[in-house]
Amino acid sequence: MNKDDFLYPRGRYYGQVKPENLVFNANLQEFAQRISYICNLETNGKLPPGEAYDQIKALWKQLKRAKKELGIGEDPFSGNEGGAE
Repeated sequence: MNKDDFLYPRGRYYGQVKPENLVFNANLQEFAQRISYICNLETNGKLPPGEAYDQIKALWKQLKRAKKELGIGEDPFSGNEGGAE
């Protein structure tokens, strides 16, 4: 088994197969993996709670930005500009 496959496992994607969905799924899995590491470091006292919070907040903003850039959750054929969220 490859070291990276062990450290950063990827789950299979079962949703609607579109490039943007696949990219967002990869981003979401990386987000979850990083959150897990941050939580484990904080739980074991290796990372202060405030720093853990700041890192998680930054990762969340990054994920939201990726979602918006990829147009996930928006209906391009609806009449409204905001999309469905």
